[in-house]
Formats: sequence, structure tokens, C-alpha cells
Amino acid sequence: MAGPWLEARDIVKRFPGVVALKGINFDVRPGEIHALCGENGAGKSTLIKLLGGIHPHGSYEGVLQVGGKIAAFRRVRDAEEAGIAVITQEFALVDELSVAENIFLGRESRRGWRIDRHRLNAEAAVWLQRFGLGIAPETPVRELGTGPKQLVEIVRALSKKSRLLVLDEPTAALTGQEAAVLMDNLRRLRAEGTACIYISHRLEEVMEIADRITILRDGATVASMAAATATIPDLIRHMVGRDLAALFPRRAPAPTAGIAPLLEVRSLSVAPAPGAPARLRDLSFAVRPGEVLGFGGLMGAGRTELLMHLFGCWGRRLSGTVHLAGQPLAPAAGPDAAIAAGLALVSEDRRRFGLILGQDIGFNLSLASLRQFARARGLDQPREWVANQRWVERLRIKGGTQAARVGGLSGGNQQKVVLGKMLMTGPRVVLLDEPTRGIDVGAKLEIYELINELTAAGGAVVLVSSELPELIGMSDRILMLHQGAIGGEFNRAEFSPERLLAAAMGRPRAAA
Repeated sequence: MAGPWLEARDIVKRFPGVVALKGINFDVRPGEIHALCGENGAGKSTLIKLLGGIHPHGSYEGVLQVGGKIAAFRRVRDAEEAGIAVITQEFALVDELSVAENIFLGRESRRGWRIDRHRLNAEAAVWLQRFGLGIAPETPVRELGTGPKQLVEIVRALSKKSRLLVLDEPTAALTGQEAAVLMDNLRRLRAEGTACIYISHRLEEVMEIADRITILRDGATVASMAAATATIPDLIRHMVGRDLAALFPRRAPAPTAGIAPLLEVRSLSVAPAPGAPARLRDLSFAVRPGEVLGFGGLMGAGRTELLMHLFGCWGRRLSGTVHLAGQPLAPAAGPDAAIAAGLALVSEDRRRFGLILGQDIGFNLSLASLRQFARARGLDQPREWVANQRWVERLRIKGGTQAARVGGLSGGNQQKVVLGKMLMTGPRVVLLDEPTRGIDVGAKLEIYELINELTAAGGAVVLVSSELPELIGMSDRILMLHQGAIGGEFNRAEFSPERLLAAAMGRPRAAA
């Protein structure tokens, strides 16, 4: 195999009070898919920001070489001109522009001083078709869902004819079909000589696509290996520094016979807006103390809408009732009333709905529970600080201090802050929407253990997840949604991927 096209040697990156990278050694060869794995906070994001020119030359120690020459990137444009395209989890698209305009932003075809829109759309159509996207080039980006937006980001990078693609959790928001399209295109690009750094917490996906795998832990390179000789237990052991006997910690089934439900939903139908047809149709279910009720389904099945409606922030109720601890929860009561009644929601989009990124950890943690610290002349700040610190320590949030800015934390630690914020309200029922999306296996295990603590203390959890192993590993019962209705209900003895998928697709119950 050819020598490295990109090589990082003895890279050290310091921030005030912390050393983020402690001697990273890493390289990528032409036509290679090199996976970069590690827990949140291991240094992956810092490294790719350095490769992409966000952390400029001179702000770090060590040597970065690209194409056999020392790279001295001062800005993002320098990295792009060298052939490096970084695609992060946060979209860099302009919602008010069309798909075509976003793909060629700053590189538009022109006729004189005017943009040649006919040619622009034709060129974009070629790239979209090449990537298997049935999106019209004229479509405003604001009309796209999360998955299509992710694919447009990737198409934009490919259109620049980059030599190296850096993909950070590229399938986190994609459907199975969209992810398969991405994988096929990455294999084709690999055959054409394009290199790729692939970052994902989905280890099965890493094993499927990668040629080599490098593991980071605590800012250092701890292992690099051929994917063909690696195993998932090997990767986990290197990532967390210990063996994980079981990713899903076992919990004794909660006795439910004769116990009143904490949350009960009867014949619930909900429309997205007045006059619109029902998006959720005739849903009935109950969750009892100590129980985890899982919800699965294909993208668009209505899982997120259900949780948001229960929390009072989505939809117009057409029929049905919701009771929390035996008391009715009015359809228009809103999140304040839901929290006061003992309901908490952890949204799937933590950066948009769960956090104020420009504020610190302490500000975010106590934001939903400020009433308990209120005094006649303001907040009891010492008491607030003590309560926040208790959750920082309990959740092992790696921010160093409550004063650390939430926007600078890793994804896993941001998710811990969101969980802590809602748990500080003292909920009886917690609604978790994709609680482990985009976080590493170590942080996942900590969240699973926290779920078990909640149920052991007599609380109840409603868990929405797109990952069937997670649903099967953590749930006492599973309901699969199909087009806004319940496609099937399963107890533990009936769990199997085949049965769950069949219900999600509206098919008759499949055999185990």
C-alpha cells in the first residue's frame, strides 16, 4: 500500500487548564478508509479541527504533513485548498438557499456577473443523482429533513474533489437506506483513490467499512490496527481502558401486576396543526413504576412527535387522554405544567432543544428547576451551586468546573448535562428520545446505568431509540410505531429484530 497522504506526528494541543491532545500519532493513506474511535472527550473533535484548519498552525506542537509536505494551515480555506474536507455533525448549510446553491456556495457557475442558475442546477443534479438522492436541486434546504441535509453536506464536500474526507458521525441522522447509499459511495470513492477519516460510535459500522482503525483515549493514541484483525471487544477495551462484560446492564423485571400506572395514555390522536390530518392515531399504552417502555419504528413513524406531545410542546390533540400519576395532563398545559406534574423530556436534538450552548454547565443544569432555589430577593446561589455540583459529580461530567461553557463539551458530556437538568426537576416519568445518539460506548453504559437507577427508585422511563439492540437490551416492553399507530407490542420473551422490524413496517407478526 502507498505511503501516508496525511500524517500527524507527536501532536500536542493545549487549552487553558487542560491538555486535549497528548502526543497523537495518526496517518491516512490514499484510497483508505481509516476509522478514528474513542470515547467522547478522547480528543477526536480536537484532532479533526486541527486537520481542518480550525486550530491553526502554531497553536499546537508536533508535525502535520499533507502530500509529503509540512502543512501550515492558518484557516479552514487552507485545509480545503490542500484537499481536506471536514463534515461535522453540525450542519453548515444555509436554510434559505436551495440545495444547488448550498452545494456550490462560493463556486457558482456564472454568466458574466450573474449566477447561471440553469447550469448550477444541472451540475447539482449530476452530483445528487450520483449519490442516489432524489432531491430537486431547486429545493430550499429548510424543507429537508435531518438525513437529507447530512447527505447534501457530503455531496458538497465531494463536489470539491477533495483528496481526504473527514466524516464525523455521518450516519447518526440517516435511515438504514440512506446509510447504505453512503457506504456504497464511500467504497466507490475508496476505489478511485479518495481517502477518508471515518468517525463513528457505531462499532459494527466501523468494522464494516474501515480498512484500519485507530483508537484515542484521554488525548493519546493507544492502538492502531487493521480492521480485518480487530474485534468489537478489542475496540471497546482500548476505548474505555477496561472490559465491558455487558453493554446493557441487567435489571430485575419490575413487578407490574396490580400496580397503578405512572403514565397512562388512552385513545390518543394528534394532528400537527389545526385542520391537519392526524399524525398520531389511536395510541393507548401505560407505563408503571420501575418499568422501561421502549418505542421503536422507522423514521417518520411518529416517535419524537409522541414524546413532544406528552411534554406539551407539539401538536393539537384530536381525541384521547393522558394521565400522570392518576391526574389528567391537559393537552395545552405546556412544558412547565408537565415538569410540575413530574414529567421530564430529554430531546433527541440536545443542541437545539436541550442546551444553551453559550452558557456554562451550572446555568444549564439548574435552568429547569430554578423555582426550588428562588428567594424573595432572587436566587439562593450557594444552594444552587451545591445542587449543581452534586449532579456534576454524580454524572461524571468532564468539564472541570461548573463554569465551563457547555458548547465546548464533547457530545457525551453535553448529553449528561441535559439529563442532569431534567433529573434535577425530580421527575416521576422520564421521556428519553435517542438518549445515546452520537455518544461513545462508555458514556452509553453510564446512561444505561442511570436508567436502571431511575427505575430502581420507582420511576418510569419511556425510551425512544432507532437502535434495535438498545431497545431490546434496555426495555421491559416494546411498542413499535407504524405511520403514527401502534404496529405491535412485545414483552421480553417476544423480543427479536425480525419481529420488531416486521411491526415497524406494518407487516403481520414475524416468527422469531
